[in-house]
Amino acid sequence: MNLPWHLYLMAFLYIIAGINHFKNPGMYIRIIPPFFPNPKLLNSLSGVAEIILGILLTLPFSTHIAAWGIIALLIAVFPANIYMFCKKKGKFSLFKLILLIRLPLQIVLIFWAYQYTR
Repeated sequence: MNLPWHLYLMAFLYIIAGINHFKNPGMYIRIIPPFFPNPKLLNSLSGVAEIILGILLTLPFSTHIAAWGIIALLIAVFPANIYMFCKKKGKFSLFKLILLIRLPLQIVLIFWAYQYTR
């Protein structure tokens, strides 16, 4: 069974993002809301999850399971995206606009992953 190229693109993006959790952990740890315990562990777990799910996307027998895992992961990290947007102080800037656009982008990413759940 040949998988579509855009599935490999998705897998690549999640694997790279997962690796980045270990290359630049501070970037991710800073956006974890303070009410979540152990930000370093959460960063590592989400990085490992992204790498594993990205790899599983490329295996035909596990693509649909990995897609559901990505959907769950995107929902789980959504509070960090909201926190990052709310934490940014000051006037409305280009950076704040990007953070605002990122919120509905999560829905697009969930929809993209959902295409592979069948």
